[in-house]
Amino acid sequence: MNISFWIILYIIDAMLFIPVALTTIYMLVFAAASLIRHRNIIPKAKHQNRFVILIPAYRADKTIIQTVLSVLGQSYPQRLFDVTVISDHEDEMTNFRLAQLPITLAVPNFEISTKAKSLQFAMKNLPEFKIYDAVLILDADNVVAPEFLEAVNDAYETAGTKAIQLHRVSKNRDTAAARLDAIFEEINNSVFRLGHISLGISSATMGSGIVFDFNWFHDNVTQLKTAAEDKEIEALLMQQHIFVDYFNDIYVYDEKTRTTKDFNRQRSRFISTQFTTAIKNMRFFIPAMFSKRYDYADKILQWMLIPRTVLIAIIVMMSLILPFIYMTLAIKWWITFAVIIFAFALATPDYLIDKNFDKSFLKAPFLIVLGLINLLPFSGWKNKFVNKNTKNNYRR
Repeated sequence: MNISFWIILYIIDAMLFIPVALTTIYMLVFAAASLIRHRNIIPKAKHQNRFVILIPAYRADKTIIQTVLSVLGQSYPQRLFDVTVISDHEDEMTNFRLAQLPITLAVPNFEISTKAKSLQFAMKNLPEFKIYDAVLILDADNVVAPEFLEAVNDAYETAGTKAIQLHRVSKNRDTAAARLDAIFEEINNSVFRLGHISLGISSATMGSGIVFDFNWFHDNVTQLKTAAEDKEIEALLMQQHIFVDYFNDIYVYDEKTRTTKDFNRQRSRFISTQFTTAIKNMRFFIPAMFSKRYDYADKILQWMLIPRTVLIAIIVMMSLILPFIYMTLAIKWWITFAVIIFAFALATPDYLIDKNFDKSFLKAPFLIVLGLINLLPFSGWKNKFVNKNTKNNYRR
């Protein structure tokens, strides 16, 4: 092998290892921080806020009724919350059943459906004479306990900020894909939410189980332009110096994807959204650091991290290939693999380590490989073609 080969090898190795190492360190630091004991008792609120609960539903006929019934069955005073379901392309029978319930049913007719459009439609059509303190967003497959809204009110008053994120957990773990999805979500909760709050940094948001100050959301929801509405909301919150608090003990039960196909489609969408958001915001990183807006800088850095599926694939690939070329270069990749697995172990709650965990762990590499195949150019073209023809960009 000539010298130019080794130079190219070293360059490729360094270009891959530096971002992988930075992502691994980031994950490890906040996974460890998530173990720090955080607020266990939320004091009882002296003031009862008035909530409007928005539930965007796109072809969610199987789950939306159960979701609405769980929200209506709250111990919180009925006069202090209203439920609005944005029924986008639901069956007529589903709409008929929803219309029998004490809710507001909004039925838009979008040519291209997105969650952002549904939220904008709902806010635009709220009765002007209604006065609300906060907006709670749930997905059409979420389920909550009867004391949920009471706990949300206590948390919202305790936080004293314009946005709080609640703990979204799986309500089903009946397939390998669902179990892996549940594990990934809890790792996100530990690293990007609980770990951040433990160190005094703003929590990441999700598309559901989140509460906003009503006036803030009313004024800012019109700025949402894409299907990545959760990332747009995060950017708006950080740009406006709004701290997002996180409450680990208030649960929103979320239905996880059951099939490998849906899991891979979801991962591909997440990666695409993260990449697009990072490109749009990375120019603000240095100004945010110099102006001491560390929450915003952290958020931009978070978006620039290598997604987990890609991260694991790179580490495994380099760990397997380099020993056949130059053993010394492979050692740091083996160490990195051990560190990232350790970080994931720290971030995974004990309740997920059940009798099915080993099966999920063994199937994880295959699911990740299939997910990466979906990221190839021909797969992206295929997905874009399908989305264009189905006229739907709705994302959960």
